[in-house]
Amino acid sequence: MAISERQRELTALLDKAARAYEQEDREIMSNFEYDRLYDELKALEEESGTVLTNSPTAHAGYEVLSELPKYKHENPCLSLDKTKDPAALADWLGEKEGILSWKMDGLTVVLTYDDGELLRAVTRGNGEIGEVITNNARVFKNVPQKIPYKGELVIRGEAVIKYSDFEKINASISNPDEQYKNPRNLCSGTVRQLNNEITAKRNVHFFVFSLFSAETDGEFIREDFKFREEGFEFLEHLGFTVVERERVNAANVVETVKKFQEKVSGNDFPSDGLVLLFDDIEYGKSLGRTSKFPRDAIAFKWQDETAETVLKEIEWSASRTGLINPVAIFEPVELEGTTVSRASVHNVSVAEDLELGIGDRITVFKANMIIPQIADNLTRSGNMNIPDRCPVCGEKTEVVNANGVKTLYCTNPECSAKKIKSFSHFVSRDAMNIEGLSEATLEKFIAKGFVHEFADLFALDRFKSEIVEMDGFGEKSFVNLMNSVNKASRVNIASFIYALGIPNVGLSTARLICSHFNDDWEKIISSGSEELAAIAGIGQVIAEAFTDFMQSEKNRRVIDNCLKHIELEKSAETVASGISGKSFVITGSVEHFSGRSELKQYIEQRGGKVLSAVSANTDYLINNDVTSNSSKNKKAKELEIPIISEEDFLKMAEEN
Repeated sequence: MAISERQRELTALLDKAARAYEQEDREIMSNFEYDRLYDELKALEEESGTVLTNSPTAHAGYEVLSELPKYKHENPCLSLDKTKDPAALADWLGEKEGILSWKMDGLTVVLTYDDGELLRAVTRGNGEIGEVITNNARVFKNVPQKIPYKGELVIRGEAVIKYSDFEKINASISNPDEQYKNPRNLCSGTVRQLNNEITAKRNVHFFVFSLFSAETDGEFIREDFKFREEGFEFLEHLGFTVVERERVNAANVVETVKKFQEKVSGNDFPSDGLVLLFDDIEYGKSLGRTSKFPRDAIAFKWQDETAETVLKEIEWSASRTGLINPVAIFEPVELEGTTVSRASVHNVSVAEDLELGIGDRITVFKANMIIPQIADNLTRSGNMNIPDRCPVCGEKTEVVNANGVKTLYCTNPECSAKKIKSFSHFVSRDAMNIEGLSEATLEKFIAKGFVHEFADLFALDRFKSEIVEMDGFGEKSFVNLMNSVNKASRVNIASFIYALGIPNVGLSTARLICSHFNDDWEKIISSGSEELAAIAGIGQVIAEAFTDFMQSEKNRRVIDNCLKHIELEKSAETVASGISGKSFVITGSVEHFSGRSELKQYIEQRGGKVLSAVSANTDYLINNDVTSNSSKNKKAKELEIPIISEEDFLKMAEEN
C-alpha cells in the first residue's frame, strides 16, 4: 500500500517533538499526545510497509548537540518496546521469570570502571554516540568513585533529580519564567553541564538498572552469573544504588504492577512506568534484538487515568519577564485520588493545536500520575480568544513566534506583573531583608499605587492610613513593617548590589566585586568590564551584565533614588585568624551558627574561602558527623583532605 499523507505528517511532527525533548529540553506536546500519535504512526507504517528515514520508530535517539566530547558506545544503548496493558506483560514472560523495576524519568548514563576507578561516564545520546560527562558523574550524590573490584565493569543506569530537590531549586528562582518545567528537563541540562560545580549543587542521583559487563578474576566477581538478580545484588555489594525491583512470573506480574502503581504518589523520584527484564541472562541474549529494541526487556507505561470534563475558562497568567501563559480552568474531576480543576497549557501553540474553546468537552490526565494536563479536546470549538491586552496592566500584548513555538507577551515595560518579582527579590533575606513584604502584599501595594520603584518602599509611611485598613494589616503590623524598613535603610554594599537584581550577579559575586574595590562605591559603579572580568570568579559574561546595568540611565536613576533613603555600609573588615587563606567545604547540620550561611560569612570575614564541592583545592571539610559515609566525606578521604568538626574549626579560627 502507498504511504499516506497522514504518515508523512505524523513522522515530521513526532520527529520535531522528539528533537525538542531530547536536544533542547523542552516540550511541544504532552507525553500522552506523543504516545497516542506514535502508536498511530506505527500502525500506518505496518499497513504501508514503509518507514521514513526520520521516523521515531526507526531510531533510538538524535545526534547530540553540545560542546561535550563525544564517545561511541561499544554496544548500542537501545530503547525499549512498550505496552500499556499489564496482561501483555504476562504473555511476554510466558513460563519464564522476570525482574520488574521502576522506569526512571531522567537521563540514561553508562559508567565504566577500570581496576576499581571510575574511568568514564557517557550519556545515551543517540544510542550509538553519547556525550562524555565523567567530570559531572564524579559529583553525583551516590556514585562510588572507587569500588572493590579489579577489572573492567560497565553498568547502565538513570541519572535523576528527586522531586524534593527539584522543588527547592525552583523555589530559589524568583522569576517563574526561568523555573524548570520538570525534573527530567532539569536533570538533562544538569548532567550535561560544562561546569560540574553546578551539577554538584543539584543533587543528581544515579540508579543502576543494568550490569552490562564484568570481566575479571577478582574475588568479588563471578563471570558465570546466570540471573540478573545475582548481578544486581553484586552491584549493591559494591556500593551502587540499584533501582527498586521485584521478581515476577506470569501469575503475579499484574498484581505486582498494581503494587508499584500504588507507590507512585509517594515517590520522591520521577518515574514514567516500569521495566520488565527476563531474569535468565542467557535466555534473554538468545532472543537477539530488532534494529531499535532488545528482545530481553519491555517497558510498561502507565495507562493514564483520564477524566472527561468541561473547560470553563482560559486564565492568562503574567510573569516578571512579560510572558503570559494560558492555564485551563475546568469543572473539578477526580484523578489518581485527588481533585483537580486546572492545568497548564504551556503556550499559545499548544492551545491552538488543541483548538481550545470555552465550553469544550476535554479529557484530562496526570502526566506520570502527578502533573495535570489536557489529553484531548473532544469538541474542538477553537473559540479561544488570545487577549490583546495584558490581564495585569491592560496594555497591549504581542504573540512572538520563536522556533515555531508561539508565546504571548506583555509589551508594557512598566507592567506591575513584571515589577512584583523584582520587588520580591529586592526585599528578600539576602538582599535588603525587609520582613513583612510577601509577594501578595507587594502586589497589593503596587496595585494601589503605593510603590512604583524600589525607593518607594522607604516612604510607605505616607500611606499609613490606607495600609492599616487593608486586609491582613493593622496598627501593629504596620509598625513592624516600618521597623523592618528602617532597619534595612542601613545595608552593606554587597547586599544592595545583589538586591538590584543584576542578571547573573548573585550575592557571592557581589561580595567578590566589593572585595576587589575595597567597598569603594564610586569605583564599583564606574568599573569597566575588562577590570571586572579579570577578577577571579567573575568572567566576561557577568562583567558585561554588571557594566551594562550600571551604565543604564534608568537603572542609575533607580539607584540614586534608593540612596536618598539608605546608607551603604562597608563589609566587616577581615579579622586575622588561623583560617586566613584556607579553603573550606561545609556539609551537614551546624550547631554553633544559625545556618551554613552564617558560618560561611564567619569564614569569609576571617580571610577564609568557602567552596561548594570537595576538590584538590579544598583544605578542610567541615562536618560534625566526621565518620559519616556521605559523598563529601568519601571524596575528602580519597583526596586525603582533613574532615573536621565545628569544634575543631573554631579552635583553628581562634589561632593567630
